[in-house]
Amino acid sequence: MSDWVTVARIDELPPGSRRVVDVDGVVVVVFNLGGDFCAVEDSCTHDGGELASGELQGEEIVCPRHGARFNLRTGAVTAPPAYTALATFQVRVVDGLVQVRDDRQDRWD
Repeated sequence: MSDWVTVARIDELPPGSRRVVDVDGVVVVVFNLGGDFCAVEDSCTHDGGELASGELQGEEIVCPRHGARFNLRTGAVTAPPAYTALATFQVRVVDGLVQVRDDRQDRWD
């Protein structure tokens, strides 16, 4: 089981903002969507390009390279050229700290 990683104080991620962080060796982007936090792997499933600099449209991120779109809450593809969902990560807020954990390995144990 992986540990929770503190990535920011809640006031460092106001609504509409994002932060790129390392979570157990994986590059992750944490988003504040109107006070709700979500996190996805910073790698487009179409070609591996980064997503963090993409345009945020509601609950979706648009890949800056080829325009694939993903739902940030679920990781689901909402527009091609990608067809594989993004990896998503658990996020919690504890004592004013935003924390993320990579539980993918736990799902297979």
